[in-house]
This record gives sequence, structure tokens and C-alpha cells, in this order.
Amino acid sequence: MVDISPREAEVLELIGAHLSNAEIAARLCISVRTVESHVSSLLRKLEVPDRRALAQRAPEPVGAGPSRPAPVLPALLTSFVGRVSERAELTEMIRAHRQVTAVGPGGVGKTRLALAVAAQAAGEYADGVWFADLVPVTDPGMIATAVAGALGLGEQPGRDMTESVVAALADRHALLVLDNCEHVVDGVALLLERLLAACPRLTVLATSRARLMVPFERVYPVPPLSLAVDGESDAVALFMERAAAVGRPMDPPLRDQIAAICARLDGMALAIELAAARYPTLGLDGITAALSHPLRMLTGGSRADERHRSVRGALDWSHALLEPADRALLRRVSVFVAPFTAAAAAEVAGSEEGLVADGLARLAEQSLLVVTASPGGTEYRALETIRQYATERLAEAGELVDARSRHLRWCLAEAAGLAVARQDWRARFDLVADDLRAALVWAADRPEQRMDAHDLARRLAELTFTRNLIGESQGRYEQAAALADDPAASAAMLRQAAAVAGCRMHGDDMDRLHRAAADAARRSGDTAGAARDLATAAANAYRFSGKFVRKLPQQEAIALITQARELAGDDPAARAAVALAKAGRALADAMGAAQGPDDNGVPVTIARAERAVELAHRTGDPLAESAALDTLACAQSWAGDTFAAADTARRRITLLSSTPDTPACTHELIEALGEVTEADLGAGDLPGARRWARRLADHPLLAEVGHRATGWLLVADTFAGNLDAVLTGSVRFLDAWQRAGGPARSILGPPVAAVATIHGLCDDEDARREWSAVLHQLDPSPGNTYGYGAVFDAMLLLHRGQAPQALERMAPEPGQVWQWVTWIWLHWYVALRAEAAVLAGSPDARDRVAEARTVVAGNPVVTAIVERAQALLDKDQERLLATLDAFDTAGCRYQSLRTLVLAGGDHAGRGAAALADLGFAPMAPPRHR
Repeated sequence: MVDISPREAEVLELIGAHLSNAEIAARLCISVRTVESHVSSLLRKLEVPDRRALAQRAPEPVGAGPSRPAPVLPALLTSFVGRVSERAELTEMIRAHRQVTAVGPGGVGKTRLALAVAAQAAGEYADGVWFADLVPVTDPGMIATAVAGALGLGEQPGRDMTESVVAALADRHALLVLDNCEHVVDGVALLLERLLAACPRLTVLATSRARLMVPFERVYPVPPLSLAVDGESDAVALFMERAAAVGRPMDPPLRDQIAAICARLDGMALAIELAAARYPTLGLDGITAALSHPLRMLTGGSRADERHRSVRGALDWSHALLEPADRALLRRVSVFVAPFTAAAAAEVAGSEEGLVADGLARLAEQSLLVVTASPGGTEYRALETIRQYATERLAEAGELVDARSRHLRWCLAEAAGLAVARQDWRARFDLVADDLRAALVWAADRPEQRMDAHDLARRLAELTFTRNLIGESQGRYEQAAALADDPAASAAMLRQAAAVAGCRMHGDDMDRLHRAAADAARRSGDTAGAARDLATAAANAYRFSGKFVRKLPQQEAIALITQARELAGDDPAARAAVALAKAGRALADAMGAAQGPDDNGVPVTIARAERAVELAHRTGDPLAESAALDTLACAQSWAGDTFAAADTARRRITLLSSTPDTPACTHELIEALGEVTEADLGAGDLPGARRWARRLADHPLLAEVGHRATGWLLVADTFAGNLDAVLTGSVRFLDAWQRAGGPARSILGPPVAAVATIHGLCDDEDARREWSAVLHQLDPSPGNTYGYGAVFDAMLLLHRGQAPQALERMAPEPGQVWQWVTWIWLHWYVALRAEAAVLAGSPDARDRVAEARTVVAGNPVVTAIVERAQALLDKDQERLLATLDAFDTAGCRYQSLRTLVLAGGDHAGRGAAALADLGFAPMAPPRHR
């Protein structure tokens, strides 16, 4: 019997439901790292190789047969009454068709019917039922964000929210309920086209007041509640149930009178519920009298349309029963699109909080507001139909502009408060975000509100970036730029937008926005600022070429640099930016020409980069200096100066350690953490590499992109021999990579090769083949063939005793493949090559060891590998065992134990036992050809 803890059983069940680690963490209210630990434990306890095998084992520990996720549906606070035939008809429609829209007027009961059908059908969908309410969505571009929120997804750099939703649902057999689509019909239609094309097992049930008008749509008209079917009436049953809920059970003889009221209300569910709520105070005769009053009915114009008459009649009736002050309060709070507090309502209504609180309570008693308790206090919300009705009343009263202006001011104050908040600000932001967005939509279209709209867009851009909604953040910065009242302010916003685009790995957007910033700066007369923007655009094309879809042509880059130089004048910051662009171009030219470390062009490139660093340092701008240091580190690595490159990378991290969390600083820091991890790997500082890689993996901006966050941590742990850490981290890596759509980025090649090697060292050939297939898909380049791929293959071949094959795998001299082994892999390449030569009995083994010792001097891990090779060559066991301390100090447990096995005798037995305890397959003795 496998001993699985209750928490592990929960994790296993959710793995069987195909949830990601991030989704499991959210469902169980634990950290992603804790989930990863449980996954690693389950892999070991159940003796399975990977997450897919775990999912297949999910039914066994929980003992409940195939696991199906519970429906993610809102809890109904009142019972669902009747509609037996409607439920059956709509259920059959969603079985037969992949997209069904339940259509009907406001208040007919579309949402309740859809929820009842979804709950009833949940067992038919292996991957669950999901619900997204589109009421708060005021911008069609935010529909995917709302759906992602319902699915528990965050934003992933390098792709927009629509892509994230499509990736999450691509292989799911699920039902998605999209509620209240009428105000964003066009946007919903576009999203559904993408979803249904890319997600073949997904069914969508939408509710809307109007058809979505898409070719694949099947429409189900939701009828009013039945007034009389075989002596029974759903409408009467609903009225009696709701009336009893507020304290006045109905007598059966009253059914005919109730039926007459329901007929007057045309069987509209919302109208019936509102009428029933007034029964304790008005009685049936009072309700009947109120409904007959002409002021309760809509007259004239489009508002007499048959679709709205009955619901509007009920709302008019309910509204007419209010005192004038409560009517005014209802219409003024209608500007809120999300739940609000009494204090917020008082600010927007322009009244004292105490009076407003009393009025809100009365509105709630009249069923015109829903009351909920939250950690922040009592909150109120108007049902959407009532809110729209009240908004129309607000316009009729001539108060719309005034109320929306006060709402805008409240939103600005909330945004400003959130910007300086220290605790619980994320939860507070989530509560008001939809109101901020709605206020911005209104203000952006009004010239007199332009300045406030700019300010709110800027605030919202900052807040959404910190909230890791970076796609929205970029859009808000661009919106703020468009709303700015002068070109200088527009340029500032465009620069921030460019930085966010960099964080998203959207290089082409980054380039576009920097050029737009340059245009705005020139319009404002800031030629030096324009020069910085143009030079930055050129430098970024070199620094972040992997983020670009369109590679910047050389002549275009030269033109940008030339323009920047002409505009720079004597401005220090502009001159520094131009110098950096020139250094980047020189480095790109050297790399493109495949010049070796001894070529005369390389020292010139380093000199240019050092000059760029010097000029940037003089400006006092840490980001400018960091960018220059990045180029210098790349030039040093290209020259083969591993330790100088590592020192420069660490210097860059120190420089950025105290910078604020702005988009530009965050973008620079993430890139710097990746660079310093690579540098320490190349220099043999494995503890340092793991420290930086862990910091990168824990960065909140990368929470949803585990493949990008954990990649270098997998490489460091592979070199160190931390088997459990690699197996656990690889689950998150592969899961995140697949959810991202499997991007083919060569930078992801080394971690995939590292994981394949670890599976090989564990003698798990099936898993190694799977990861090798992923590697081939990611990176078929010479870097895999001659660089890191050769290093990891050699490690595995040497473990298996296949020294001649390892030597053949690394047959090219380092000078022949230097461009693929420089930076990270050079020292590992020459050291493992030297050991392979010794173990294979190569006649030139002694020369190779001597050459390797010169190359790797100063690198603690690979120097120890070379010393071990020398000891093996000389058959000097004492010298061989002396390398143990070096490996242990360097944090390289695997190589330490390998040394014991190579030492033979009792040492070999201890080393083999320790390797087995860690999960490694037995080392094979070297086999000569």
C-alpha cells in the first residue's frame, strides 16, 4: 500500500483533472513551490516517470474512480424553480451543438437557466464546467481577461490573454458558460471563433439579450415562466417560494390571484421576484393596484418595445414606491459596475455616509440591491438589469455627467491610494479594477475630462503592471500616451509601454513604441530625448534579438544610429545611448562574421562596449549603465573571457538591486538575472548560479511562464546532480511550456537537454526519449549539436562507461566550434573532453589534459574534473581522492560521488551506494574500443 498523505491525495486528484501547478496551488490555497514538492514526492512514491503517468494513477489513491473537477459555478443563494422542459431542451442543444446562445430580454431568467443546465450537465464534461460573467467588462478587448480570470489563469509574457485562454482549453473536454454577452457581442464573437477552432472538445453556452450573429451559433429563445401547464405554473411557484422566503407563506386559495399578477408581469422572472418581495408590506391587492397605475408602465418611443415592456414595468413600479431620496441614490450608484461600499456610494452620491448607508439598506430591502459581506465590510451591488434601468433614470434626471464625474474622481483617488498601499493592495485593486476601467472608458471620450482620463490611464497602467496584467498595462500606457496633452508626456508613456512590451517578450512592439516615443519627443522639441529613443531602438534590436519576429535589417539599424547621432548633440544621456547602439552593432557584426576570440575585431568591440559603460555611468542612470554592461558582458564572453563576463554580470545585478519596480527596471532586472545565472554556470560557481536562478524562478512576473522562469535552475541543478530538484522542476517547466503553446525558442534548449540527461542518468529511457524529442523541436541549431548538446551527452556517455563515444561526440577541437561553446559551455566542454580522452585511452590524452588545465584555470568544478583526469592518467589514487573536497565545496555532489566510483575498491562501493540512494543508475566502468 503506497503511503500517500491527504494533501498529496488532493494534489494527485487535481493532476488527474489536468490542472496545472498554478491552478492546483490556487485551488488548495498553497504555494506553487509546495505543489511542486508534492508532485516530486508522488513521482517517487508511485514510481512513475512523469506527470502524465501520475494523471493515469489518480483514481487509485483517491479510490473514487475517474476524477471529474467540480463545476466552477456561482453558488445560487435562492432555489431554482420549475423550467423542467426548458432545462431538458437546452441540455439537448448543448449536447448536439458546440455553441449555443440562450437569448431573451433582461429579467427573463437566462442566467439562472444556464447555471441550472451547466450544473446538471457537469458530469458529462471530463475537464469541468467554467463560468465567466461579462457584466463588468466594458471594453471588448478585456473579454479574454475575464475568461482567463474565471479559469484561474494569469498573464504570460510573450502572448496575449486570448492566446493564454486558447492554450488552457486546447485539449480540455469542458463546458464554458459566458454570461451577459449583449454589450460586447462583437468581441465575444471574435473570441468564440478562436476558441471553437482551436479547442475541438470545448462547448460554449452563452447568454445574451441578442444573438451573437456567428455562423456556428445555435439559438435557444428563453421563454417566460409558464403561467399554466397541466394545472401547474412555474411563475406561480416562483412567486409563492419567494414570498415565503421573506416571511409570508402563501395560502393555496390565493393561487388564482397570484396567477393573475404573474400574467400581468408576462411571466418575467425578475418582475415576479420583485413583486413577491413586496408581498409582506403590500399584499396581493396592493401589488395589483400598483401594477395598474399608468405611471408604472412605459409609454412612447423604443422603450415601448415588447421585449422590455414587462421588466421595465416591474422596475418602474418598484422605483415609484421609493422615496425621492432613495430614487436619487439608486440612480447615482448605478455608475458602479462592481460591488461598492457605503463610503464609496456617499462620495459618488454627494451625500453624508450615514444617510447613504440608511438609503442603501432600504434599497436592499426592496430587492434593488444585493448585499454581501466582505473582508472590507458590507458591499452592495445592483443586478445588471436594475443598474441599467437606474442609469437611464440618471440620464433622464440630467445627472449623468455629474455622477460620472464624481465617480471618476473617486476612481482617481482609489488608484492613487493603491499606488502607495503596502498591505492587501492586490485584493483592493481587484475589487475596484472594473470601476477604474469603466470610468476610463467614459472619460476618454469626453474632451473636458481628457487630463483626468490621462491620469487614470497612467495609474491603471502602473497598477496592472504591478498586478502582473502586463498585456493590459502596455495598452493602458499607450492609451495614456494618446490622452496626454503634450508630446513630452506622450513620449514618457510610450517609453514605459515599450518597457512593458519587453517584459512580454514582444520585441516588435518594443521597437514600434520606442520609435513612436522618438516622434513625440521631436514634436515637443526634445531632440536629445528623440536621440535616446532611436538609439535605444537600435540597441534593443541587438540586445533582445530573440524577442523579435522581424529581424532589424543592418541598413535600418545604421539609419537609426545615424539619426540618433545627429540629434544627440552634446547631451550626455543621448551620447551614451548612441555609444551603446554602436557597441551592439559592432558585436553583432563580429558575431555575424563568426570572428574568433583572437580576431582583431573582438578587442575593438570590447573597447566600444567599455566606452558605452563609461558614458552611461557618467549620466547616473543605472538602467543605461546596466544596458551597457549587458553588451560588455556579451562581448567579453564572445572573446572567451569567462571570468570577466561573470564579474560584469554580477556588477550589473548590484547596480540594479536598489532600482524601483518600474517596467523598465523590471525588464532590465529579469534579463540581468538570466545573464548572471549563465555567467556563474560558465565560471563554475554552481551555488551562485542556483541562487540567481532561484531568484529568477520566484519573480512574480514569471509566475505563469515556468518554462522561462525555471530553465536555468534546471541546468544548474543538473550540473550539481540535484536529481530530485530537476525532476520536480521539469514538471513545472514542461507544463508551462505546453500551456504557452510550445514556443520554439533556442534559449529553452539547454534546460531541456539537461532534463533529458538526468533521465538518462536515472536509466529512464522512455522519459529521455520524450525530452530529446522536445529538444529537437526546440533547437536543431549547431548550438545543440556542438555546444551544450555535446556537453550533456558527454556527461551521460561517461556515466555509462562509453568514453570512446563521449570522445567522438566531442571530436571537434574547441577552436573549431568556439562560437557554440563560448560563454557557458567552453570550460565544461574542454574538461569533459579531457576526461573522455583519458578514460578512452586516447594517445593524446596527456596533451588534452594539459591544454584543458590552462583553459579552465580558476573554475573550481571543471578544474577538479581536469585534476581527476590527470590523476586517472597517472593512476594516482591519492590525487584522485583529493578532488572530493573541491567538488563538495563547489556544490557538485554528483561529480564527488563519481570520483569515489572511479577510485575503485571500497571507495567505489560507497560512491555507488550513495548514487543509488540519490536515484542515479549504476555507473558503468570505462569500456575501451
